Amino acid sequence: MASDGKAIHVGRPLIEGALVRAEVVEQMKAPKVVVFKMKRRKKYRRKRGHRQQLSVLKITGIELPKARKPKLEETVAKSEKPAEAEPKKAAEKKKPAAKKPAKAKVEKPKKKETKKTEAKKKEEKAERKKGKAKKAEAKEKGKAAEKKAAKGTKTKKKESKTDK
Repeated sequence: MASDGKAIHVGRPLIEGALVRAEVVEQMKAPKVVVFKMKRRKKYRRKRGHRQQLSVLKITGIELPKARKPKLEETVAKSEKPAEAEPKKAAEKKKPAAKKPAKAKVEKPKKKETKKTEAKKKEEKAERKKGKAKKAEAKEKGKAAEKKAAKGTKTKKKESKTDK
């Protein structure tokens, strides 16, 4: 917002054509800012400083735009713009195009399984069954070994009691 004594100018967000005159009084650096980075338990530490550059300015004056008469070219250009806008409105009133019906989905025929693939599948099933049977046998053997070990420790305990 600015005033020239005759009128008040309000800018949203600025006043078009206004000038601000200033002179540089001093160029300096701001106080130091310490940047310290650390990651705990990793022996990572970095310490750096930074000083921002600053300029001190002295405002010597503000010049507001002078009231000027519009040029002939500007008035002609403004009168042509509304004439161009009217045909666009007429074009916008057209009805939208009709929607097309959705296309029917075509299912692709599945490939027939060949004799080789069927044979491979049977072999894989047989291998899986063999693997499961082997695992079951290993579990049974492990359980039997544990039982024997448990019986062996019980008998040793009994014997040690009788020895005393």
